[in-house]
Amino acid sequence: MNRNASGRESLLKKIQETDFALYETTLYLDTHPNDEKALALHKEYANASMELKQKYQSLFGPLTPAANTENTWEWVHGPWPWEM
Repeated sequence: MNRNASGRESLLKKIQETDFALYETTLYLDTHPNDEKALALHKEYANASMELKQKYQSLFGPLTPAANTENTWEWVHGPWPWEM
C-alpha cells in the first residue's frame, strides 16, 4: 500500500470515529437536552468532523455526490469502496 492510500484510509478512519462520536452525542442530547457539557462536546465533534471532511476533500476529492462542487463529475474518479 502506498503512502497516499494509507493517508486516505487513516483520514477516513478519523472521519468515521468523529462522526460516530457526533452521532452518539446527538442521541444523548435527545434525552438530556440541558446537559451543557454534552452540548459543548457535540459542538467540538461537529467542528472536528467538518474540518476533517474538508481536509479529506481537498486532498482526495468529494466524499459524497453532494460534495461534488467542480464543473466535472469528480465523484466517479476516486476508488470505489470495493477497490480499497
